[in-house]
Amino acid sequence: MKKIKLKVITPERLVLEEMVDQVSLPTTMGEITILPDHIPLIANLASGDIVAVSAGEHVPMAVAGGFIEVKKDENGITTVAVLADFAEHVSELSEEAIEKAKARAAELQKKMENKEDVDFEHFAAELERSLNRVRVADKWRTRKYRK
Repeated sequence: MKKIKLKVITPERLVLEEMVDQVSLPTTMGEITILPDHIPLIANLASGDIVAVSAGEHVPMAVAGGFIEVKKDENGITTVAVLADFAEHVSELSEEAIEKAKARAAELQKKMENKEDVDFEHFAAELERSLNRVRVADKWRTRKYRK
């Protein structure tokens, strides 16, 4: 069976590089699923969860911002490159990390109300990242996935 080469990269690290059966991603135009032999594509990434499927197991990751590129490499293998502002595997989202994200989101919402702080774009991005971590962790809390 054909596979997809999936790479999930942030400015800080390589989150995942693996051969998978398929991958679903949140784009600004809606969620898409990439299968082997997908047409070339470049799209903006939205906040949500990336879910790769490998050998019948789900590999979920929280993601925020960035873009994806789908292309075929020189060997004809479909390659999906995810260049994300933020990404982490759901197993990295411990209860402590989720509580910190909730507290950070509340703190950022208060700071955004203060008109003296002018870096709204930075606050909004960080708030979205914190809230997304909570949403994705809650979504996958009771589901089975590969760690």
